[in-house]
Amino acid sequence: MSEFVFLNDNLADADEAQISVHDTGLLHGVGLFETMRSYNGKVFRLDDHLDRLFRSAAALNITITQSRDEMTAAIDKLLEANQLRDGRLRLTVTSGSIRSRNVGEDHQPQDTLIITAGQMNPYPNELYRYGAIVIISSCKQNPDDPTSGHKVLNFLPRLLALREAQTKKTAEALWFTTTNRLAEGCVSNVFIVHNNKLLTPPLDTPVLPGITRKVVLELARQNDIECEEHELVIKDLLEATEVFLTNSIMELMPLRQVEAHKIADERPGPVYQKLHELYRQAVEQECPNQYG
Repeated sequence: MSEFVFLNDNLADADEAQISVHDTGLLHGVGLFETMRSYNGKVFRLDDHLDRLFRSAAALNITITQSRDEMTAAIDKLLEANQLRDGRLRLTVTSGSIRSRNVGEDHQPQDTLIITAGQMNPYPNELYRYGAIVIISSCKQNPDDPTSGHKVLNFLPRLLALREAQTKKTAEALWFTTTNRLAEGCVSNVFIVHNNKLLTPPLDTPVLPGITRKVVLELARQNDIECEEHELVIKDLLEATEVFLTNSIMELMPLRQVEAHKIADERPGPVYQKLHELYRQAVEQECPNQYG
């Protein structure tokens, strides 16, 4: 069966879809993306993903001509065309062709919208059962970088740090800021349990306002788990009794080591276990199985 993508206004065969060689995303990395996960044919927290996309577009002066409703309809069409229930999706939007942006003041530039959807290939089960190992990246998160806290197309620094982690046979690399505050992973947000309280770096660290991060905080507050967004340093990380990562694809993943430092008894802790179960329940409730 052919794999379809959604390009601008239409479904297209993945092998035939084309964008302009003058596209600003290709030439200058001007654009944003969202990575999403579908369960039972429905994207979990799609509204939150689109909220973040449009907030970032406004903050970075990236024009998006498609509406939220149009994007939602496109995602539904793509999932159906690719016959996907549990899938991994990526929505990419760029500022379009640089030539179309230089036509004149009365001309409305046309952005480029690309949505792809494929089978979900989950992380290995043993990472959830036993916990993952991460390294600390030598890269630093710069609070003065205007793109910090946004999912921009210029992702090479993250990929290089992640490649270093994979070379060392670890799952992720944690970033600290230039002022030595714990920030996030290359592709994840980070939570710790310290003095029986769930903590995560605040958004103005800066960190990406992760969708799974948001859900975890909601679930914690709804279920009497004491939690707080709080500035964290290396000492907090090393003294934590639990550490786990979040993103839309991995959901919640426990850690057993940071570099050579062992976290507690190197097993997923009770706060993680409770929140992971609550997260799965939230997914089942919001994306129910309608196929029997």
